[in-house]
Amino acid sequence: MCEDLGFERLLSEEGFFARLLGRSPSGGGREPLYGADLPVVLLTGGPGMGKGRLLRAVRDSFATKVPVIHLDCASPVYADRAEPEPGARSAATEALVEVARRLSTWQGTGGSFAFPRFFTGLAMIATGVTGGTPDAVAAEVERYEELPQKQRFRGLGAGDFWRGVLRGAIRNLLTTLSGQTLDPYSASVSTALLDALFAGLAPRGRAELARIYGAYPGAAGQPEHGLRGLAADFQAGGDERELAESFLFRALRQDIEAAYASASGWLRRVGRPGLLLDHAEAPLGEQLLRAVLTDRRGGQRDRVVVVGTARRADGGAFLYGGLPPREVPAPAEFRPADGGPPEWSPRTGAEADRAPLAGGVLLLRMPFLTGDQLRRETERVQRPAQPEHGANRRRMDAAVARLSGGRPHTVIRLAAAAAAFRMPADANDREILDAPLRLTGDGVPERPVADVLLQELIMEQLPVRLPAEHHDQWLDLLTHLSVAHDKECADVLLRHHQSGHVHRLTAHHVARLLTDTGWPSCERHFIGDFGLRQLLVHRLYGLRPDGAAWYADHHLLRDHYTARVAAAGRTGGGPAADGGGRTGDGGRTAGTGPVTGTGSATHAGSATHTGSGADADAPDGAAFRSVVAHRMNHHLVSGGVDDVVRYLAATLPGRPEEWCAELLEIAQAPYPGGADTRRERARGLVAAEGPALRRTVDQLLHAVWLCEERTRPTGRETARTLAKLLDLLSIMEFDGAGQLGRTATEWSGLAENEQPLLRCTCTDQLGRRR
Repeated sequence: MCEDLGFERLLSEEGFFARLLGRSPSGGGREPLYGADLPVVLLTGGPGMGKGRLLRAVRDSFATKVPVIHLDCASPVYADRAEPEPGARSAATEALVEVARRLSTWQGTGGSFAFPRFFTGLAMIATGVTGGTPDAVAAEVERYEELPQKQRFRGLGAGDFWRGVLRGAIRNLLTTLSGQTLDPYSASVSTALLDALFAGLAPRGRAELARIYGAYPGAAGQPEHGLRGLAADFQAGGDERELAESFLFRALRQDIEAAYASASGWLRRVGRPGLLLDHAEAPLGEQLLRAVLTDRRGGQRDRVVVVGTARRADGGAFLYGGLPPREVPAPAEFRPADGGPPEWSPRTGAEADRAPLAGGVLLLRMPFLTGDQLRRETERVQRPAQPEHGANRRRMDAAVARLSGGRPHTVIRLAAAAAAFRMPADANDREILDAPLRLTGDGVPERPVADVLLQELIMEQLPVRLPAEHHDQWLDLLTHLSVAHDKECADVLLRHHQSGHVHRLTAHHVARLLTDTGWPSCERHFIGDFGLRQLLVHRLYGLRPDGAAWYADHHLLRDHYTARVAAAGRTGGGPAADGGGRTGDGGRTAGTGPVTGTGSATHAGSATHTGSGADADAPDGAAFRSVVAHRMNHHLVSGGVDDVVRYLAATLPGRPEEWCAELLEIAQAPYPGGADTRRERARGLVAAEGPALRRTVDQLLHAVWLCEERTRPTGRETARTLAKLLDLLSIMEFDGAGQLGRTATEWSGLAENEQPLLRCTCTDQLGRRR
């Protein structure tokens, strides 16, 4: 796998990161972007968009030229290191210590970094160590003894204004107190530690500590007060601890800044240092981002390039101070495909220090792969194609493009699985999802690529705020929700599949969690990402033999909307246009089984209704113009094809424009597993009974269904079929027939160019990504 797949322009010699860091991957200097005031750059994109891959590529490309530290904010290692001494350590402090330790061993241009300011704060919070005795505090402080001074400058002479903060000085002093009787956590221990920190410091060293820690809230310019307050806040926990941790992060950045701003640093150091925060949506990452953004909003300057990841498209709710994002000036954003980075400057004015943090970020929208990039990746992993397999490879490329939507990680996995796969004739794209994929590693068995993707995109990237009691059922819930269209539809499924659970998620909760995780929304599909929805639909059909879980979910929704239609009829909302021709009976008559004509009976009813399909109007925000259309959609895909045909044939006369819109809504549905007879049925090769109008509507329904599913090519043949069938209808003897000629032209043009007939957010994005 090419690490920079899709990132070539960002990582190039003249690319965004070369200018942001002030140095190219080959070591050449570059004019830095944005001057002394820097935005925090957030890479935005959902699972599989390559945020972590890009951060690793930045580290690998630049880390030998400028100091670049990569931190995984979701790693449990920092909390694990803090656990033995919860009063003196935290996940945040351990992560900051990790950054300082790596920079203290930096061997590139300018040499290693020292962290005396940061070390001073760490030493003070060490007074919260278990026992609180001088020996215990000294042992804790000794963990950081390599940080205050560069390794090669141990024992600097009088010219170094940090002299006195040397190896062993604090331990030696505190050890002399160990024989005395001191109460654990008493002021005597803190006083002794402060004396040790300040003993022997040159005036400039004292002034620097005064500048840093004298600015701590409540210190009134006195560094000793600031350090005592820092330790007290850290030990208090909660918001007070977060304030102390944020201040330590400031001290660390000030140490880095000092290494560049000094006379020797100005001569010897080049570019800008970088801190790359992977999984920055995790609590630790959000805390670090909030700290640096708050400091910079308040006027604190440093040259550390902070790049984090953000699943949410808006960068994260914490950026907006509790206000709806639409009420806050939009952050600057950069789409690599649109050219160079935008202008950026910090927000100014009287209210700037209280403005939402969104003004301090630049959102870098992670790029989807272009068609050329996608083809190059599939060609890279394909075996050399024989001429007779050329058509199969083109078919596979198109299938990978549709199922991935250009999402880089999905492209990589699907392309690898498809390398030796032969697509059956006239197959649905989802056939690829059963292709075996062997991941790297000894003894790793092959697994269907669908299972790998679901594990990597869902189970390994659970929503940060998903309650623990729902972790085990998250994938199952999303699987059932793959057939939902709007929140009402989703709530019906959630109530059913969480029956008996004390803690339940609603459609509102799930929609918010999906947004937080970076999955897009769509006005017609509850699972708004086309590729993710296909993965989940595929899993749903395979959950139980013969697609039983699939049919059960669609039947559940069909029955719900049947009851809605019946209720509308009872309350005077017009005739119950349920496709059953029976007002108020809920459609409880014998119907057909699965679409293929085999399977258990379902209740459906005959379609002798002659009224409008919009009798039972859908509420605002629903995915369908009527409850009837919603019901018919689920009935279509769960065994009621003939009923839907009868309904459509009965409701066409007199309302061709409304009817066409309703047809598109009904037919925007996935096709179940098993043999697909739609193409033959659309072409009239499957015997159908009834008058000419009904037979033609039958064929048209199946042609439209093929176009709307978006998981197979349509092309010229289907376009011709659409045009022919609509033209036939346009010359029949019913009211408004002639209006269908224009529809024939429009729909056939869209189908010929592989465009959806009914547009929605996810199908529009699908077309643009390709």
